[in-house]
Amino acid sequence: MAASVAAAHHHVPRRWLRFADDPGYRRHLKGMRNLQEGRHGLGRHVFHGRRGELYQAYHAGMEDQLGALGLVLNCFTLWNTLYLNHALDALRGQGYADAARLSAYQHKHINVHGHYEFALPDLGCQRRPLRDPDRVEE
Repeated sequence: MAASVAAAHHHVPRRWLRFADDPGYRRHLKGMRNLQEGRHGLGRHVFHGRRGELYQAYHAGMEDQLGALGLVLNCFTLWNTLYLNHALDALRGQGYADAARLSAYQHKHINVHGHYEFALPDLGCQRRPLRDPDRVEE
């Protein structure tokens, strides 16, 4: 209610007060902001030169570069989503059910340095197997 009194004094539109007075709405907006920040974090990881920031003035073709970055982010997100679902199904089969804070924007497992070969392996229309979390990486 204090926000309403302050808004009346400063001529703040009532629709803005919904943010200040409604905890559920603030939680919803925070969740949306966290998703967007996760996508930006993935973008900075992929576009790693100069800490993920553009320093050049506009030049012809820049939209193509940004469009390609968006396409790559969507591909990573789709890949992560498919394998998160695959991993969740395996965990649920073992009795685990908590998946409240998973994000398709995780990127620590994505190596953006080096050279890549894009020959698709023949997996017979199946996914590659999940890694054993107890196995020590070499």
